Amino acid sequence: MKVVIPQSELLESLKTVSRAVSGQNTLPVLGNILIKAEGKKLHFAATNLEISISNAIEAEIKNEGSITVPAKILTSYTSLLGKSEDIELKIADGTALELNSKSSKTKIKGISADEFPQVSRVEGGTRLELSGDQFREAVHQVAFAAQENASRPILAGVFLSAKGKELKIVATDSYRLSEKKITLEKEVGDVSCVVPVRAFLEADRLMSGYDKIVITVAENQVMFSVGGTELVSRLIEGQFPPYEQILPKSHQTTIEVSREDLALAVRRVSIFAKENNQHMKLEFLNDGTMSVSTDATQIGEEKTTIDVKIDGATNVIALNADYVLDVLGALTGDDKIQIEVEGKMNPAVFKRIKHQDFVHLIMPLKV
Repeated sequence: MKVVIPQSELLESLKTVSRAVSGQNTLPVLGNILIKAEGKKLHFAATNLEISISNAIEAEIKNEGSITVPAKILTSYTSLLGKSEDIELKIADGTALELNSKSSKTKIKGISADEFPQVSRVEGGTRLELSGDQFREAVHQVAFAAQENASRPILAGVFLSAKGKELKIVATDSYRLSEKKITLEKEVGDVSCVVPVRAFLEADRLMSGYDKIVITVAENQVMFSVGGTELVSRLIEGQFPPYEQILPKSHQTTIEVSREDLALAVRRVSIFAKENNQHMKLEFLNDGTMSVSTDATQIGEEKTTIDVKIDGATNVIALNADYVLDVLGALTGDDKIQIEVEGKMNPAVFKRIKHQDFVHLIMPLKV
């Protein structure tokens, strides 16, 4: 292999694919990036056996070939080379990568490409095309509700369900749940799957500078295509919880409140609620106010009153303060939000006022 490529393009590809490299690998080759020169393109790939990221860029290919090189060392070294320099990559001594530029020459020991796991592509399946804004908003409003290291693997996933032009994206850790609805430009057949939440988050990181993403769902894999980069992940086996059964069908009280005012009040209360497992009480009164408070703890107590718009009966519910802050943080584009409460034993429902595309449930605590 002998290739010439600009430093900036080499570094960008290395940074992109190295996101799939895990710091804890039982196989040394999994800590490496596969570099393959073929035709007129230089291909890069990395995997941790659960997700893989690959891309290809045009380069001056003088000789074809392939090798794997430690991701951390190669990326760190490349970042210290001149941004305007052209870098020559070539295989030396069989399993070493030699990097030559105007200012430097180095050799990094690698591992034969034959030992690298095969990185598969998703060729068939159902294609879901989303704009960059749609995808980023969905990740921001849904992914936080999943439990990445859950004892139940299904809860470490994001549920996708598409039919016609409607796509539902859902996540839950059994204490809270987010559902986001997206209208697709093209109709699709019925398809559903559970994608590891880490794959969703990594796909979101790939979106920088791009305005479109294609999600291809196959029998046991999913592929996110962004520009010239592909992220392939296994799907999580099992049945996602029948969450629609717990979506409240009615409510006694509807509250319209400033998102920022509520966030500030909850942050103040959470300082004291930390001593009480983030137990926080919300009271909705018929005088157009709501109070946010915590019981007295060893370090003190707090109670804040906020002006709100209330429709329905007075009500009270106790919630986890951290969970409330999480959903308020997911709705940063909204000035006001809507909260629906049936009673102290039923989940609180958080919605957007201007858009009917998002629902978030938080299970109640004992009042």
